[in-house]
Amino acid sequence: MDAIRLRGLQKTYAGGKRALDGIDLSIPRGSMFGLLGPNGAGKSTLINILAGLVVKTGGTAEVWGFDIDQNPRNAKASLGVVPQELLFDAFFTPYETLELQAGLFGVPKDQRRSMELLRKVRLEDKAHAYARTLSGGMKRRLLIAKALVHNPPVIILDEPTAGVDIELRQMLWSYVRELHANGTTVVLTTHYLEEAEELCDRIAIVNHGRIVADTDKQTLLSQAREKRVVVALETDLAEAPVIEGATRVDLLDSRRLDILYDKSRIQAGAILTRLQAMGLSVVDVTTREADLEDVFLELTGGQG
Repeated sequence: MDAIRLRGLQKTYAGGKRALDGIDLSIPRGSMFGLLGPNGAGKSTLINILAGLVVKTGGTAEVWGFDIDQNPRNAKASLGVVPQELLFDAFFTPYETLELQAGLFGVPKDQRRSMELLRKVRLEDKAHAYARTLSGGMKRRLLIAKALVHNPPVIILDEPTAGVDIELRQMLWSYVRELHANGTTVVLTTHYLEEAEELCDRIAIVNHGRIVADTDKQTLLSQAREKRVVVALETDLAEAPVIEGATRVDLLDSRRLDILYDKSRIQAGAILTRLQAMGLSVVDVTTREADLEDVFLELTGGQG
């Protein structure tokens, strides 16, 4: 059984804007799943439907086997969502925030883990400070703890490291890896593609309300057709030469060329042969494999 299962999911807002256009998506239990896409692609709408904040206009959605329409209480109890927005009641302490959230989910007092969760996200020393005194990074960590008060089997992190420093980002990912290792299914949306590449084992890309890719990370990376080779030359050049078969050639400096090519059409060896045929002597070659950013831009038409 999947952690999340969507079939033909649609959402059209008043005025006719179609945010989701028949989404089919299966997120396996126990996975670290990346949900990527440019701004306005439909990611937030999809998450808000699962969280019960937006009403879908078509299709079905299940969380942990529970249909969000037929079993909304069980579906919500199976899901923890860490939103992008830092929304808090300024006059509650972190401890009170977690206790209130646990109460809303019906967690009995003797089963609540408020101090344990605050310790996990390194906020134990701020447990009784007003939320308004917390830094942005602390609030981000509190949101993660808040999403976990009812011990959900699935957690969605919506741009969790947006605007946080590198040290905090590393701490958050360390905790997310710990959650995943303990069996939690983690769904991550992020603009930091290197994060998705490092953390996720499976990735789906949404564009214009549709799924344009849904596969394991390595298969997705192998889809990238374009490769790059940087060539160092023995003599100076005034301008970049035209190389038959290359997508683009840039002059990095007087003796280095950055050559982009489609590996389905030409190989690096053929490019080097053509350079030599032009009378250019190559002294060093560096190649770069495609990364997730290349695939993302290819599948979304260059939208960031």
